[in-house]
Amino acid sequence: MPKLHSLELVPDESGRGAVRRLWDALRDAGLPSQADHTGASNQPHVTVVEAEDLPDAAIDVARARLRGMLPVTATARGLLLLGGEKVTVALGVDLDDDVVRRVLAVRVQVPDRAHRGWLPHVTLARRVPRADLTRALELVGTPEIELRLTEVRRWDPDRGHVTTL
Repeated sequence: MPKLHSLELVPDESGRGAVRRLWDALRDAGLPSQADHTGASNQPHVTVVEAEDLPDAAIDVARARLRGMLPVTATARGLLLLGGEKVTVALGVDLDDDVVRRVLAVRVQVPDRAHRGWLPHVTLARRVPRADLTRALELVGTPEIELRLTEVRRWDPDRGHVTTL
């Protein structure tokens, strides 16, 4: 599987802490969790776009259109189940229409993006076996987390480097 570069919207410490508490609860129950990913780059975020390569135009548009709107408040709520045999559990993220328009302006600059369309979310766990879904969903419950998105960052997996735009 190719390494994917990404642009991400990152919440402030309060929002990151609220999401990490859910990560920790899943991990403490012996379930898959984003807390299991111990890389320095791992923190709660909303992915704007992922691709094998991010064109300079996408970075420029992200700086111009996204960075200037921050901070912006979003709400993470509503559980999403993504995948097949093993499932990603995530919280859907509600954003103002202006934020969505700005994100789409960035995404169109990346013709070879990994995913068509945009489903804003914060991942709680990846590769959850279907047999464990009921336990995971009961544990997570129905949270509603205010996320104050405060930065745009770029993940470069080739260099193992995170840059704040």
